[in-house]
Amino acid sequence: MVRPTLKKQIPNIQEAIKETAWNQIAEFGAAALSLRAIARELKITAPAIYNYFPDRDALVTALILDAFTSLADSQAEALTSLSQDDHAGRLRALGVAYRQWAMTYPERYQLIFGTPIAGYVARPKSRCQPQRVGWKSSSGCWNPPMRRAGCGRRIHCRCRPKWNPCCGVAVQPRDECPLEVLYLALIVWGQVHGLVSIEIGNQFPPFISDAGAVYRHELERIVRRFVA
Repeated sequence: MVRPTLKKQIPNIQEAIKETAWNQIAEFGAAALSLRAIARELKITAPAIYNYFPDRDALVTALILDAFTSLADSQAEALTSLSQDDHAGRLRALGVAYRQWAMTYPERYQLIFGTPIAGYVARPKSRCQPQRVGWKSSSGCWNPPMRRAGCGRRIHCRCRPKWNPCCGVAVQPRDECPLEVLYLALIVWGQVHGLVSIEIGNQFPPFISDAGAVYRHELERIVRRFVA
């Protein structure tokens, strides 16, 4: 049990622990995350943290869930003022919101998409739901309209793989979201994700003076290529 005096001193201990963890990740990187260091920062004992997060992996999992939920919320919010029929506008808005979220929360972006933390055992089921929201938002931009591929034929998956892009679980594809649509969502995500990752990692070559302009230009190319 957490002592009443501690609860009074820090009203929301669980959120305080996570906020301190984010600060620690921003300063030292996710690999240096330490429950004891967080306890020292909050001026509480290590056992007090263990009442909420029994080990580092439990805390990392909670942070991953928060990060995916935050990203999914930003993607959903980007579509609130757009018509369901404005497929180009919706795809553009999702792309802009994706980069903006990453630039605003680089430590969250790096935690869920960057180098895995050594020794951490991922729990894919725990982060599936918020991640699925992002996939649902992006895949909705192509379902049903899709521009034909450059060869003049629609993109088809001949092997018809039975996989879920959220968790990697072998399942039957859902009727309301064709594999063709999921494939396009994956390809577009890979393109924008690559540019954002390069920007966050400060890996653009010296001749690029405006990474945001490069991203917006490529986003417009994606919209013209894939959305009818």
